[in-house]
Amino acid sequence: MRMSRHAARNVLVLLALAAQGGCGEDAPDEPPVAEDGAPEGRWRVARTDDLEREIRDLQGIGYVSGSRPAPGRYGVTVHDPARACAGSNLYTSGHAPTAILMDMDGRVLHRWQCSFEQALPDFPPPDDLEKSHFRRYWRRCRLFENGDLLAVFEGHAMVKLNRDSEILWTFAGAPHHDFEVAESGEIFALTRTAHVVPRINPRRPVLEDGVSVLDAEGRETRRVSILACFENSGFRATLAQMDQAGDLLHTNTLEILDGSLADKVPAFARGNLLISCLKTSTIAVLDLERETIVWAAQGSWLRQHQPTVLPGGRLMLFDNLGNRSPHGKSRVMEIDPVTLDPVWIYEGTAGRSFQTDTCGSCQRLPNGNTLITESDNGRAFEVLADGTIVWEFLSPHRAGQKDELIATLFEVIRLPPDFPLGWIE
Repeated sequence: MRMSRHAARNVLVLLALAAQGGCGEDAPDEPPVAEDGAPEGRWRVARTDDLEREIRDLQGIGYVSGSRPAPGRYGVTVHDPARACAGSNLYTSGHAPTAILMDMDGRVLHRWQCSFEQALPDFPPPDDLEKSHFRRYWRRCRLFENGDLLAVFEGHAMVKLNRDSEILWTFAGAPHHDFEVAESGEIFALTRTAHVVPRINPRRPVLEDGVSVLDAEGRETRRVSILACFENSGFRATLAQMDQAGDLLHTNTLEILDGSLADKVPAFARGNLLISCLKTSTIAVLDLERETIVWAAQGSWLRQHQPTVLPGGRLMLFDNLGNRSPHGKSRVMEIDPVTLDPVWIYEGTAGRSFQTDTCGSCQRLPNGNTLITESDNGRAFEVLADGTIVWEFLSPHRAGQKDELIATLFEVIRLPPDFPLGWIE
């Protein structure tokens, strides 16, 4: 079901209103609504300076919390213990600023939660209800072995919590999409700045993506422009597909390279960063020390997410639109990093394809299976190499008068069986 722009706006507004109570458990009464679901009355944003308003609009870019029809089933619907990879599952969802750890059967083991207002009580309020939705969920999270958790409010803040959801620190430097914690304890995060870049557009602001390095206490020690890294490289030509206003690159993935591919592609040296730029359908390697792109590729994928290095010398990525058919189809691709040829593809089956135009993730598991998150449809599933589904989870987080909407499932991460969980009470 494709929603009209008006209907999608109504959904976003209602979900934002419903989430005003932090994690959605104690939401205030909703205002009266008309028959079409929109709040009654007339709503208008106060006039501001045009340039300032455009910058605020860019800063508010995010994702609708939930906009897809929800299936009747929910929770773990498939589990083949003999063939699924054992462990526990950590996920974030568009329903609330929370992270949930569950076992393979869907039983909740632990939950972290923290509202935007708790993390940043002095942060200016949004000037438009539609741009407040980024405050109502976490885009991504990472769990430490002691139960501490890092989470990102998309495009605005990162928060570190202990196992009891007590705030340890916050970073309000506009982190977005992805981050990774290095062995040193430093945090490498995608960040962005909404401003005018005259060489790109002298009249309108743009979102300029960067990589920020934080120390273990959340203090920013360095920021490097990804745009400048492309401009200072031999891969500047990939920017020809970049928009000249708004969200220039939409960088959505960051992975610290371990050097395991360097014998095949020297650019994949240890410490370099693998990134993904959605707007130009480019995956690239960034040398942070030299502040330049040292490898970049475009292939049969389109609007991709989550490129990652696999054991054995290959890359895997979530190809959102590359195998576009009249009805749309996503796929997960394993590719040779030298030839860029696909060596394994999962695109669903004749009876059950899968599709997510936004987000999406993939994780190669220790037993060789692949865990896939189909974000827009609130679904995660694990497949064998032959495509057999051995585990499936459908989000239980629903919205609408008849629970007809399902929350975006941003990412499900499988933690290994030996991941320390002794801190769970």
